[in-house]
Amino acid sequence: MTSYRDRFHIPKAPDGGEIVYLCGHSLGLQPKTTRDYIEQELKDWELLGVDGHFRARHPWVQYNQLLSEQTARLVGAMPVEVVTMNSLTVNLHLMMVSFYRPSPRRHRIVMEENAFPSDQYAVKSQIRFHGFDVPESLVRVSGEEELEDLLGREGESVALVLFGGINYASGRAFDLARVTEAGHRKGCVVGFDLAHAAGNLILKLHDWNADFAVWCTYKYLNGGPGSIAGCFVHERHASDESLPRLAGWWGHELQSRFRMGPDFHAAPGAEGWQVSNPPIVAMAALRASMDMFDEAGMEQLRARSVELTGYLESRMEPHASILTPRDPQRRGAQLSIQVPGSVRTVWERLAGAGVVCDWREPDILRVAPAPMYNTIEDIDRFIDQFVRLRSR
Repeated sequence: MTSYRDRFHIPKAPDGGEIVYLCGHSLGLQPKTTRDYIEQELKDWELLGVDGHFRARHPWVQYNQLLSEQTARLVGAMPVEVVTMNSLTVNLHLMMVSFYRPSPRRHRIVMEENAFPSDQYAVKSQIRFHGFDVPESLVRVSGEEELEDLLGREGESVALVLFGGINYASGRAFDLARVTEAGHRKGCVVGFDLAHAAGNLILKLHDWNADFAVWCTYKYLNGGPGSIAGCFVHERHASDESLPRLAGWWGHELQSRFRMGPDFHAAPGAEGWQVSNPPIVAMAALRASMDMFDEAGMEQLRARSVELTGYLESRMEPHASILTPRDPQRRGAQLSIQVPGSVRTVWERLAGAGVVCDWREPDILRVAPAPMYNTIEDIDRFIDQFVRLRSR
């Protein structure tokens, strides 16, 4: 595939050379065009003020729609099913307001073991908000097989199945089609946190029939620190007025939004879950990266990712244990490497040598060669430094 590395800013080491950046699973690098995209909106604000909502080069009142078709292609959805808004956990709460409707008989939420802490916090708070007890209502399973077993026995008690697309610590990718089918077979709502999967795996949210999904855009999607998040709501829910939601002005249908009426009329599809004005500058930064994703296509990016992680795995095997599944279909761009007893020390030494990855308790070094900008040479440099510095 075409190399996109030259279209990113690669941070420099103290000696002036490029660092080895293998941390796209945490924060992606900045596209060189990001500044231009942002400056266009700053210029329109400077010259037009409030009129930028309708007269900017890309009118702000419909700015989010510039991302709709690209986002839909990225996650395997229809444009009406996606929207760019808020942050990930805010979107998760908004989705649970609509899709977690517990009853005394069906109140449990099933998650994967060791789900990302923010998801656990959100889920526990929703359970308490509805007056249920977390130990009784929150169930954790190791993966798809245990989920199917649990639902086969106790599925009538489960209101929501909420899985991550990829587990943040292990790097394990879940079979989301299988998860969705298992949940729906027992009448459960099924939703996903795709923070580590969007821009990493090939997703088919519409075809899989998921009810909802949320994701951030600052990892593989290179939207910038704390950038705006994404949300998917399947089209079958697009006009379901029986679904409760926390309404806000920007979720009102566009045709009558500026009539300022007292009654809320939801925009069709996922846009009807918007609450507040979207941050134009944040969306401009995201567009810089999304244009490249749309140009490259996830098929090519995924093939490159499999090549890079396969090479990393082959070079790492003699030196450390890999916790991430060996099957390329069960992982994305991240490999989690076990470094017992010294992971933080190794991470600090790597950082001092110009190699950026990260670590998680108790002994996991997370390394992610992002296909947009990482190379075989990056992996070679990482392995050389890892072997040298770990032996010190």
